[in-house]
Amino acid sequence: MARPADLVHSVIKAYDVRGVVGEQIDEAFVSDVGAAFARLIREEGVSGRVVVGHDMRDSSPTLSAAFAQGVCAQGLDVVLIGLASTDQLYYASGIMDCPGAMFTASHNPAKYNGIKLCRAGAKPVGQDSGLATISEGVVHGVPSYDGDIGSVTEQDVLEDYATFVRELVDISGIRSLSVAVDAGNGMGGHTVPAVLTPTPVTVHPLFFELDGTFPNHEANPLEPANLVDLQKFVRETGADIGLAFDGDADRCFVVDERGEPVSPSAITALVAERELAKHPESTIIHNLITSRSVPELVERLGGTAVRTRVGHSFIKALMAETGAVFGGEHSAHYYFRDFWGADSGMLAALHVLAALGTQDRPLSELMSKYEVYSASGEINSTVADAAGRTAAVVEAFADRTVAVDELDGVTIDLGDAAWFSLRSSNTEPLLRLNVEARTDEDVDRLTTEILSIVRA
Repeated sequence: MARPADLVHSVIKAYDVRGVVGEQIDEAFVSDVGAAFARLIREEGVSGRVVVGHDMRDSSPTLSAAFAQGVCAQGLDVVLIGLASTDQLYYASGIMDCPGAMFTASHNPAKYNGIKLCRAGAKPVGQDSGLATISEGVVHGVPSYDGDIGSVTEQDVLEDYATFVRELVDISGIRSLSVAVDAGNGMGGHTVPAVLTPTPVTVHPLFFELDGTFPNHEANPLEPANLVDLQKFVRETGADIGLAFDGDADRCFVVDERGEPVSPSAITALVAERELAKHPESTIIHNLITSRSVPELVERLGGTAVRTRVGHSFIKALMAETGAVFGGEHSAHYYFRDFWGADSGMLAALHVLAALGTQDRPLSELMSKYEVYSASGEINSTVADAAGRTAAVVEAFADRTVAVDELDGVTIDLGDAAWFSLRSSNTEPLLRLNVEARTDEDVDRLTTEILSIVRA
């Protein structure tokens, strides 16, 4: 059936499908998306099966089943893997060499759900690589398929996934570690026990109950308020490290033994160093708001650092184009060549545990070598004229500017390790500011000055 274009385009976004259940998306809608996806795949000459997983949201089982019906109606088979983290779905897509669909709205509130789509080998499907075609199919109605309909089978891949990631990052020989883990009632509560139980770590679980209503806090550790429970829990348990996963467990945030957050840029640097030790002179991807300490370390170790705009589709494309061994984003998405170029919060966690457990220092000391500069974190400002406010900031800093980079907004290099980035949101009237400098005082001074212009 045909659907209103404005509704479809509000739900099928640049990177995924996401909307309010019962208002924007329902079983009929996702069945149409499944049909459009299957038709796209079939017309590209790919036949066979599509693997489908889902998170713990109440609507996920029925929506994923409806999607499967849409796929089968177009002649492709479906393998349902049931409850899964997003990186578990990527594993299934990679190991089965087939397209995949993950039903999740990640860290969004309970009323939302959505779909992350990928081609065989966990290759991303974005606006320019299939989502626009899917949107048009849903808007105009997907033509019926004249051939035989596909079949649905079920397969549990959790233990195989757990074994696979443990083989990629072996922590069997590390010292005994006490690890506090906040799953935020999300899919980390499903995958962490499977991955870590056979290892030398003792897991202290927090909010492992799968509950798509998120009764304790939002499953978005990027927001400092959502790390407070883990920080307190680390101190109470005396853990060596704290790990926090988002709702679909594709992102992992780290807290040290003092309960202090560890910058995702520092995690990127640590993993980059480990990957370069295994694969000398390799390429490492980092996005434009990652600390300058990352490319500096990569180049110092003989690797090649490649900078990209913010967004997983850009990193995944560059991973494939350059053959990069690893990529990191300041939002705590970490991408691995050995994992089909896809992101995995679990693999990042295993790398940190391996680094921590093969030496005797506490995590705060281990990470100090990677925490080179001070940073503001991302600060959002609601503005009516993002371009005008950006131009005003550029003009105000013109006499102090060493270089201007216009990749995804503007990045102003002020020299002596000081720089800032201003980027417009693609979906909201927001300007996003990131500042880095040598000291907290320098960061605070620059942030105050920039925001006084942005918010004038």
